Amino acid sequence: MSTTSPLYEGKAKSLYTTDREGILVQRFKDSATAFNGRKFATLPGKGALNNRISSILFRLLRESGIDSHYVDTRNTRDMGVRAVRIVPLEVVVRNVVAGSLSTRLGLDEGVALRHPIVELYYKRDDLGDPMICMDHAAVMQLATDAELQQLKRMALEVNDVLQPLWASAELTLVDFKLEFGRTDSGLLLADEISPDTSRLWDRTDPSRRMDKDVFRRDLGDLVETYTEVLRRLLTVAAAHDPGELTDAPSDR
Repeated sequence: MSTTSPLYEGKAKSLYTTDREGILVQRFKDSATAFNGRKFATLPGKGALNNRISSILFRLLRESGIDSHYVDTRNTRDMGVRAVRIVPLEVVVRNVVAGSLSTRLGLDEGVALRHPIVELYYKRDDLGDPMICMDHAAVMQLATDAELQQLKRMALEVNDVLQPLWASAELTLVDFKLEFGRTDSGLLLADEISPDTSRLWDRTDPSRRMDKDVFRRDLGDLVETYTEVLRRLLTVAAAHDPGELTDAPSDR
């Protein structure tokens, strides 16, 4: 499968068409962004780390019966993915009070929730990706009622798999963001699952952040942090590692 032309350029990933019908290449970039792009840096090695972590997690979820757009891992920064029509919603699952949940509701950060909370955010950069409810999403025709229920169900299923996995790697899955895409046969998990899209805390020292908050809050070296996350993940999910990979082309 060869990459042909660029299709989409995002903050952290790019999509390219290929010579296989219905298959794209998703390239993980070395860029780090925060606060809707107001903070930006290029961190060599970050793209390869997120590609490998996402590959392992997509493979694990597939074995657990949760399908995604993931096809294969092509090289250090590229994965083959099925073409989908992205649902313009970010689905956030929260297990522990942190981030905007703390500031919005005046709750102490770090308090474990009695059960996971699922939130929806409208994917509109110009509006700041506002949080909306299911009724808003339905009225705006962003998804059908049946799709919204499926999105929530699938998000909780992903949480049921990933929460104990990260715990076994001595990390607390505080919260995470998912995106989904439509195909002719239904909804698929899409985008990525990585420390860019998950909030992970060290279980023995919760003040030690192991995710993009390191970049957001200037808490240390992000690449070193993600390298440690991958190392821990491999101790519990090595069977799902894509193995030795060839070098990828540089960012275009």
